Amino acid sequence: MNKGYQYHTLANGIRIVHRQVPGQVAHLGVIIKSGSRDELEKEWGVAHFIEHMVFKGTKTRKAFHVLARMENVGGDLNAYTTMEETLFYASFLKTYYSRSAELLWDIIFNSVFNPKDMELEREVIIEEIKSYKDNPAELAFDVFEDVLYEGHALGRNILGSVASLKSLKRDDFFNFIRRTYTTDQIVISSVGNISMQRLVKILESTFGQVEASVRNFKREKYQNYKARNHKIKSSIYQTNVVMGNIAYDMNDKKKDAFSLVNNLLGGPGMNTRLNISIREKNGYAYAVESTYQPLSDTGYFSVYFATDKNSVDKTMELSIKEFDKVKTQKLGTLQLSRAKKQFIGQLALQAESNNNDMIAVAKTYLYFDKVDSMIDVYKRIDSISAEEILEVSNEILIPDNFTIVSIGK
Repeated sequence: MNKGYQYHTLANGIRIVHRQVPGQVAHLGVIIKSGSRDELEKEWGVAHFIEHMVFKGTKTRKAFHVLARMENVGGDLNAYTTMEETLFYASFLKTYYSRSAELLWDIIFNSVFNPKDMELEREVIIEEIKSYKDNPAELAFDVFEDVLYEGHALGRNILGSVASLKSLKRDDFFNFIRRTYTTDQIVISSVGNISMQRLVKILESTFGQVEASVRNFKREKYQNYKARNHKIKSSIYQTNVVMGNIAYDMNDKKKDAFSLVNNLLGGPGMNTRLNISIREKNGYAYAVESTYQPLSDTGYFSVYFATDKNSVDKTMELSIKEFDKVKTQKLGTLQLSRAKKQFIGQLALQAESNNNDMIAVAKTYLYFDKVDSMIDVYKRIDSISAEEILEVSNEILIPDNFTIVSIGK
């Protein structure tokens, strides 16, 4: 384990990971292995709805008091929901650890889900759904995930649908929390200037009071992937395209090599192969990027671009050419070294943010019950061979296996 982190498990099974750092600002997060994929079909949208509703009042606080509790001392309270997790987190001056921990505990485990507030927030989320539909890039990604995992809970939009949201009842909230917010699936992650001993004492007085519970269901693994082509007609100027394939899950040893491939093709740098080919040399798109998203038991790779409707086929052809190069042309020693240095440098910059670190460590500890040091991560990347790059590229970058979603004329 990384010696920079300290670990503790409360009597009820909730795990704690903490890194003490100098400075005035601290970050505290509670991650729960509970996301949209854990919803029953009749509960579609409830995980994200709960994330909204916990800010609307608890047994002892009204919505205003929830928000003011952190904002009155200059802190920030937030949350988000993914397919697989829900994270509640706060950033604050280090003197307010007790305040922050108590508030997080209160909203997670003591929310009342007032029916009147539910009706108001239901409309807010419906407007959120509409806002994504007005954003073709966001819509393309959402539809891509829906189509990629069609027939599985992973293929249901995290926000739910207008119809599913209107069907949700107050009991659905409590039932979902009871089933998925079990203490064996919760990690509290902290980065700040406080001793582990003091932090544990604070958390024992709050989260330590939660009754111990164990999850009694297993997630249904996605199987039987089938490539699909899905077109949505729209009067927007550009055609937005997302195309991709199923890829390695977070437990697969090949994920590091493919992460490097993804970064080489369409990572955040301007010198990526797709960006140079599609934007710099041919001017077909303003934005082109690739994504590799490993999940707990599956994963996916995707490429996104937006271009004139007459340039879609040409842009796809250029993308496939870059895939072919990575699949057939072994990286030279210098090329491989540069790719690794760039990737490691980008990871280092991301890790500079203590808030980013708190979130990343929370997820890592939740799934792997350990946290590797950045040095360990760098060593793994540095050990990737040119042969491994060829292998993973040939296993994933298969255009015939791609699901393609396009939105445009």
